[in-house]
Amino acid sequence: MFGSVGTSAPLSAVAKRAGVGQGSLYRHFPDRLDLVVAVFEEQVVTLEDAAAAPDADLRDLLGLVTRHAIDSVGFVDLVRSSVPADERIVALGERVAVALGTRLETATAAGTVPPGTTSDDLLLAVAMTAGALSQAEGADRVRRACRAWELLRIEVRIPDGA
Repeated sequence: MFGSVGTSAPLSAVAKRAGVGQGSLYRHFPDRLDLVVAVFEEQVVTLEDAAAAPDADLRDLLGLVTRHAIDSVGFVDLVRSSVPADERIVALGERVAVALGTRLETATAAGTVPPGTTSDDLLLAVAMTAGALSQAEGADRVRRACRAWELLRIEVRIPDGA
């Protein structure tokens, strides 16, 4: 629901779409940010699982993170507006950095990322790319994401959307 309507979608509509009552939704997610954190947690676990695969490649990991940003641009905007940063979001960001970092040395050696790139640099690049998506609609998000990574001279492979 947030992906199609944005994070301003009424939580009653979110509950209806999920097939649960509003009371159930509010018991598990007292506010919007709690729901966003749960979605990001799920996405981070997916990334960590992908990073743990023996044949994991940084291009695919960055592509997965980018796909999440494309599909959840409203979430990205809500998180970016959370000032000061929610500690849960910060912790999830640290987990993303660790997951991406597992393949950074190999990617640097292969020329997939510029020499000297760090995990923090990758997080900055993800944030920059996600920021470029917030003003784009639908299919244009993929084009913008691809162009952002090209400008950063970092190779990614973005999987098709769900």
